[in-house]
Amino acid sequence: MTKRFHDPYRGPHRFHRPAAALLALTLLAGCGADSGAEGGAAAMFGGPVPVKAVTVQPETIPVSYEYTGQTLGSREAQIRARVTGILEKRNYQEGARVKAGESLFTIDPAPYRAALARAEADVAAAQARLAQAQREAARLEPLHVTRAVSRKEYDDAVSAQAIAAADVQAARARADEARLNLEWTRVTSPIAGVASRSRASEGSLVSGPDMLLTTVTQLDPMHVLFGIPDSERLKLRREMTEGILRLPDDGRFRVTLTLSDGSTAPQQGVVDFSDVRISGETGTAEARAEVPNPAGLLQPGQFVRVRLTGAQREGAFKVPQRAVLEGPQGKYVYIIDGEGKAAVRPVQVGDWSGNEWVIHGGLAAGDRVITDGVLKLGPGAAVVADTTPAAATEGETPAPAARR
Repeated sequence: MTKRFHDPYRGPHRFHRPAAALLALTLLAGCGADSGAEGGAAAMFGGPVPVKAVTVQPETIPVSYEYTGQTLGSREAQIRARVTGILEKRNYQEGARVKAGESLFTIDPAPYRAALARAEADVAAAQARLAQAQREAARLEPLHVTRAVSRKEYDDAVSAQAIAAADVQAARARADEARLNLEWTRVTSPIAGVASRSRASEGSLVSGPDMLLTTVTQLDPMHVLFGIPDSERLKLRREMTEGILRLPDDGRFRVTLTLSDGSTAPQQGVVDFSDVRISGETGTAEARAEVPNPAGLLQPGQFVRVRLTGAQREGAFKVPQRAVLEGPQGKYVYIIDGEGKAAVRPVQVGDWSGNEWVIHGGLAAGDRVITDGVLKLGPGAAVVADTTPAAATEGETPAPAARR
């Protein structure tokens, strides 16, 4: 039996071969016109994907670090009376600025004036006894030489003179103490700053130094305390040892403060202290910054963001932010390998620098990093690179994924 084969180009609904070929070419042309941003027909049928890439080179890049800190006055004095007595008067306005040496409180001075008068009288009496002893010793000296008086009588006169001189010194010391006590009835501030509220009112019994009267805080400059995690401290030390990180020339980081409302403090400061001890509770090393505060914008107890600048990282790379992707294993970029294919390269990122990521590790000089077209790539995909400089593509966004 002779078998018949079905010919699709025959029959009542057959197509002519020339017409089918023309239709296929039309479809291909239409697909290419509609998918220019996605690789066109070449990408859909296994051709190289057009991408944009930048060639990276190592740079010296400024580095910054941020921590949470809290402000406090550069100096804070506790105002306490040195003598006991009745508080007679408060001499300052609460919350106002005071000068160094300004009187803040007055303790009733009358008892201390009387004590000083007694002490001065004791000095006068001691001086009179000393003068009498000196005259007696002077009278007996020539008699002792001629042996008109005994040696014992002369020695007793000399000893009495020495004792009288010592009594004068003791009396003067008591007078000095009484004079100090009288001066201390005027309670003064040892520093210039802002005085807080009074802890005692007029008529209160002040029991001496154990009673806090008020505090004075110096607000210019201000201190800011913050903690550096031990792991980050060790990393900084290691990078400095390896020559990757270079500190400021004077060894002091510059400090910029960001306030709670997002604004930036107008004055910059410097780090002036770093503790060698690590806190067992927080795992951080305490550091301190000093920041000028002439207008009084900063107040003690504020929480701020502390930004340290001035250091530089050697041999780092910068790539546009859109080139950095994130997967289950961390951040990565696509590079173009030697065969013209996309390859995944894990990277260690640092801070942002404008619209770019600072890359600490994972890239080498001359690597071509794909910046646009990454969303339609997979490892091993053939690519064709547009070597437009990075500055010209800064404002662009990755192309959308190819339609299926």
